[in-house]
Amino acid sequence: MIAHRLRFATPADARVRWPAGFGRRFVVTVDVEEEFDWTRPFSGAARSVRAIEALPGWHRAMARHGIAPVYLVDHPVAVDAAAVAIIRPLLGDGSAVGAQLHPWVNPPHLEVPSDVASFAGNLPPALEAAKLDQLTAAIERAFGMRPTIYRAGRYGLGPQTLALLADRGFRVDASMRARFDYRADGGCDFTAVGADAFHLPGAMIELPLSTIYTGALQRSGVWWHAAAGRVRRGRGLLARSRLLSRVPLSPEGTDAATACSAVVAAARQGHDLLQLTFHSPSLVAGNTPYVRDARDLARFHDWWERVIPALRRAGYAPATLAEVIAAVGPAGLEPAT
Repeated sequence: MIAHRLRFATPADARVRWPAGFGRRFVVTVDVEEEFDWTRPFSGAARSVRAIEALPGWHRAMARHGIAPVYLVDHPVAVDAAAVAIIRPLLGDGSAVGAQLHPWVNPPHLEVPSDVASFAGNLPPALEAAKLDQLTAAIERAFGMRPTIYRAGRYGLGPQTLALLADRGFRVDASMRARFDYRADGGCDFTAVGADAFHLPGAMIELPLSTIYTGALQRSGVWWHAAAGRVRRGRGLLARSRLLSRVPLSPEGTDAATACSAVVAAARQGHDLLQLTFHSPSLVAGNTPYVRDARDLARFHDWWERVIPALRRAGYAPATLAEVIAAVGPAGLEPAT
C-alpha cells in the first residue's frame, strides 16, 4: 500500500467558462453513508445506515427553497433495501444520486483496513477499479441509473482515479476539498485548488468542495494560511484578528454567520458555482463530531435557513446536477483563457 500524497492545483487555463445565462449558482451535495465512530480505526463491520431515516425531512426543507440535492451514496447505503426505499422517492424533483467510495466497507475486501488504505487512491489500481465497479453496479441496481458524479471518501484521489472515472462515463468529480491538505494522513494536498470548477481530461469537470478565504489578507490567502500554520496558534490568531479565515461552505464546523460572510466574499471574488456539503449521519445527534447533541442539531438546521437567504442575496440560485452538466456541454466548453 502506497501513500501517494498527490498535490493538485487549479490549472490557470482550465476554469469552466459557464454560458452567459448560467449566472451565479450553487449545488448541495450530501455524503450519504454509514454511521461510524470517527475516533476509532476503520472497520468493515460499521455498516449501519439508520440516520438516513432523517433524510426526507431535511430534503423537504430544501425543496421549499427550490434546492434539489445530489446524494452521493456509498456501498452500505446502495445495498440496504430500507435506505434505498427512503432515497428513491427523493429523486423525482431534479435531485440526483452519485457515487461515494469508502474502501473499508466496499467490496472486494482484499486490503487490510488502515489510515493509508482508507484513501481509495492509495489502493493498487486494479483493486480501486474493482471497488468502483462494484459500487456503481450496486447503485445502478438500486436506483435504475448509473451515477455521473463521484466523490472519493476522505477526498482520497490517486494517480489513476480520474482515468478510471472517465473510462466509466462519469462527468463530474467532486473529490477535491479546496484549500485543504491531507498529506499528513496519507491523502492529497488541495491547497492550490480554488473554489472554481475546472476541466479535467476528456468530458469531465472537477467541482471542488467550496472553501473561501475571507479577511483583509484573502487575496494572498494560500500563502498566509500556510505561513500561519508554521506558527503555534497562528491561524487562530489571523482568524480572530479578521485578517484571514479559511471557510468551508458546510454546516459541519462552520457557523452560519461565518458562512454568510464567506458567501459575500465568494461573490466579490467572482466564483460562479459553489458547492455546499455535509455527511448524512449529522442529521441525527451523536453520530459525528459536528452534531453531538440536540442543541448542535438545532444549529445544523438553522444554518440552512440562514445561509440559503444569504446565497440568494449574493445572487446565487440553486442548480441541479443535470443543469451543471448541460451547461458544460457534451464535450465540455472551451477552457477560459
